[in-house]
Amino acid sequence: MSRLSAAGVARAAVVFGALALFPFAFPAHWVVNLAIFTVMYAGLASSWNLLGGFSGYLSLGHAAFFGIGAYAIGILFTHIGVGAGYKPFVVLPAVGVAVALLSVPIGWVALRVRAATFAIVTISLLFVVQQLAFNLHGLTNGSQGLALPFPHFAPATYERPFYWAMLAVFALSMLACWYVRGSKLGLMLHTVRDDEDRARGVGVDVTTAKVIAFAVSVGLTAMIGGIWAYYIAFVYPQFAVDPLVTIGAVLMAFLGGKGTIWGPALGAFILVPVQQYLAYKLGASQLYLVGYASVFLAIMLLLPRGILPSIEDRRARRRADPRGPDVDGSGAPSRAEQVVA
Repeated sequence: MSRLSAAGVARAAVVFGALALFPFAFPAHWVVNLAIFTVMYAGLASSWNLLGGFSGYLSLGHAAFFGIGAYAIGILFTHIGVGAGYKPFVVLPAVGVAVALLSVPIGWVALRVRAATFAIVTISLLFVVQQLAFNLHGLTNGSQGLALPFPHFAPATYERPFYWAMLAVFALSMLACWYVRGSKLGLMLHTVRDDEDRARGVGVDVTTAKVIAFAVSVGLTAMIGGIWAYYIAFVYPQFAVDPLVTIGAVLMAFLGGKGTIWGPALGAFILVPVQQYLAYKLGASQLYLVGYASVFLAIMLLLPRGILPSIEDRRARRRADPRGPDVDGSGAPSRAEQVVA
């Protein structure tokens, strides 16, 4: 039986069709620039969701692979001479596959631990990669960074190729989430998230499932890092391998609803514009971080499981009690709602 539904296909077509046409409707440079970073974080949150959302393994080191992807594009420019224009976009799939294969032994070792220990291991990996970026001067040029050639795109539409490239990887991340969630691999990851020991006891190949999810997740992250590097045109260790990149993606996945298809993207489309607006209003005082955190905290207090799961919970509660929360007009919750609470 096909997993495709008319409603799902229509929803995806409308969303991605609207996103593809966005630069034509809002052509201002600053708007498209904001859209690039919004779609970038939507892709990062969705790719993180493949591991953190479906398997429950909280990775805080995805920025390491974001940086590896960025440096891969920079090294291809400076040491191999890929050329500017659209050629870097063409080699992005090869970068993603290479990073995914490179991550297999790393994931096999890191995923032998769980919970907080795994989070600490991934953070350690992040700082290892950052220090390598600082110290491998022959490849990375150290703290001076790598300068990428300026692409000769039309000034009036300069941001559009980068936007559409980010959108393509974001769509690929969403497609991967959709496929994995309904596949045997997704079922294996869900059993790992619920009870890994029991899953192993009933014969689930836990290690293989986790390593595959890890490899696909970081491969997509590396592709996004490559586009980011080409757009920024300079790659510095402290920005390419920045813990805040991972933290932002994780917060967005939690906000929208980790383990869902659209939740991480929804979190990105809420938080990135809010962050940029607060940064613009509050300026260099860094007070915008307080406002940013307040928005996130308020939403998480009201919707603790994330936006989409919390909405679904409320819908399920209403279906369980079709009379609604206020059947007698008194304003008091019904007996069913009291039991659920």
